[in-house]
Amino acid sequence: MYLSSVELWRTYWESVSRPYTVFICSVTAALYYLWGRKCETPALICSEAFSVFLKKHCPVVAERFCPTPWCWGGRLQTLVCALLKSRPPVSYRNELIRTTDGGQISLDWVDNHTSETYPDSGVRPTVLILPGLTGNSQQPYVLHAVSQATRRGYRCVVFNNRGVGGEELLTPVTYCAANTSDLEHVVQHVKGLYPQAPVLGAGVSLGGMILLNYLARKRTESGIVAGITISVAWDALKSSDSMEEPLNWLLFNKHLTNGLCQKVTRHRKILEKVVDVDYVLKARTIREFDERFTSHVFGYKSCVDYYRDASPAKKLPHTAVPILCLNAADDPFSPQSTFPVSIVQTLPNVALLLTAHGGHIAFLQGLFPRGESYMERLFGQFVQAVFEHPKDIERACGIAKDEPSQQHSDGGEKPSRDVNSQ
Repeated sequence: MYLSSVELWRTYWESVSRPYTVFICSVTAALYYLWGRKCETPALICSEAFSVFLKKHCPVVAERFCPTPWCWGGRLQTLVCALLKSRPPVSYRNELIRTTDGGQISLDWVDNHTSETYPDSGVRPTVLILPGLTGNSQQPYVLHAVSQATRRGYRCVVFNNRGVGGEELLTPVTYCAANTSDLEHVVQHVKGLYPQAPVLGAGVSLGGMILLNYLARKRTESGIVAGITISVAWDALKSSDSMEEPLNWLLFNKHLTNGLCQKVTRHRKILEKVVDVDYVLKARTIREFDERFTSHVFGYKSCVDYYRDASPAKKLPHTAVPILCLNAADDPFSPQSTFPVSIVQTLPNVALLLTAHGGHIAFLQGLFPRGESYMERLFGQFVQAVFEHPKDIERACGIAKDEPSQQHSDGGEKPSRDVNSQ
């Protein structure tokens, strides 16, 4: 027997008016609205020529970034990424190298001997990855970066800061954002092994600060053809202020400080020669830790002096290679007010890519953001653009090379004028 129109409407109304149905529909509508409202094209601040190059070879910079709709704000993006991010399987070859002061550095290599694009290891491009404050080669963002690079045929090496790669500290020296001597030693080591292979530096958070400080100090003698940074703290002092806001301290600062203290405890025997370890372990913020430990170990009068020296924003004009920097406006670690927009606008070789959302080392997309995210896609495209189109990016960034490139020929494109974007 067929139902009448009135009965059909009555049945339909009874279904849609049920509480759980209304709830599900409301949540779905809210998520759809929020997702659409948050989808924006990132702001790309760089010279016109660099912009043309990036939009051609890294199309993701011109795409709308749609963050995960249920991750409201940068804090939640950051937390969810830390908890849910997948870990691609990566098999490393570990190497310990000695430093001039008697210490040692742990390097984790992925040689990629099966590379079809670069079967000759002597010219196979190398991606040098610098993890964050307490991170090492096992961090999800490092594993994803390695996956992005190796699938394109490149070699990877992760530079683990002293004492965080599982190795023992042989001297009472660790690491800080302002000290670039270990990075210089690592670059020289990598170039010594593969002198004909180009090296790209990729730094995340504190690793990005170290990379930028190194590029500014070495200028044209860095041994690195290009750099990419993710979620860099441009002003260490203001970053510290932001991290000490009550909620940020509870969610992030406390955890990171505990991680730093755990590393001091692990290497207590060697470190107690230069610091009062018990006093250091009472630190409750990163600033207190830096005041009691980092500043003392590296010869600063205070952590304020250290933070001024570590902040990379004003050093960008001294860099001499192409650099792409990704930051999110809602990053709880790096306030938007510290982004060096006005400085970058005057430079032909630096590009600043800013998203409205994304948190700290997160940039999650999709409803179930466990896999590849926006920053991984950007990383992969930029690495490939640098290695496969070396002459084009040099011209776009106004970089003159006296010697012909050792990398693959890319056919080239006509030089563009370096006009600052508005």
